[in-house]
Amino acid sequence: MRKSLVLSLLFVVYATTLKAEEALVAVAANFSAPMQQIAVSFQKDTGYQLRMSFGATGGIYAQIKNGGPFDVFLSADQITPQKLEAEGLGVPNTRFNYATGQLVLWSKQEGLVDDRGQVLRNKAIQRIALAKPKLAPYGLAALETMTAMGLLNELQPKLVQGDNIAQTYQFVSTQNAQLGFVALSQILVNGKITSGSAWIVPPTLYKPIRQDVILLKNGQDNRAAKALMLYLRGEKAKAVMKSYGYLTE
Repeated sequence: MRKSLVLSLLFVVYATTLKAEEALVAVAANFSAPMQQIAVSFQKDTGYQLRMSFGATGGIYAQIKNGGPFDVFLSADQITPQKLEAEGLGVPNTRFNYATGQLVLWSKQEGLVDDRGQVLRNKAIQRIALAKPKLAPYGLAALETMTAMGLLNELQPKLVQGDNIAQTYQFVSTQNAQLGFVALSQILVNGKITSGSAWIVPPTLYKPIRQDVILLKNGQDNRAAKALMLYLRGEKAKAVMKSYGYLTE
């Protein structure tokens, strides 16, 4: 009986240790591919495990507000992590800029998109995809771009909105939309655009997409979460980000 009790206590301690060595990470959809690659090297280098959930920044924020058990949040903007910190849901002084994203106008069709984005003026274009601006910073950047070009009113009837940047990419990749504003990271692998034609939108046409990460209250005592925050500042993680077209400090 005594031996059984000791074994039971040891199991509880072991299970608690395992839980402490795993972090639940919420990741903005634009950062899905690089984060999956970073997670592999992180887990190999540290021994800690990550479980990841991807979605629109606004949608993830709503989940956290409603009690979502995330330990770390990699946002697609700076405002949302700032709000979480101000609302007591993020650990103070843990927030930092991990990457700056780039917006791109992309088509699955070779040769369709020119190097100045003039294809947006093409009357034959019927559907242009973007992520919902209220939820996704890349969608907001797309609106800012079209406004700066003086085309927003003209293009408004052609716009189709994805719930997040991943769905927006899907609209274009399946050619349900002839064009779409997506994250450069979604079409870039090892510094090369994988398919179709694209215009990297000049950063003068939209506000910088500075993306912040924050340690959430749920993860303040989680060793895996703290290790990830440190790892994202390292050269290995930054090299992956750069290979997907992100700018790092």
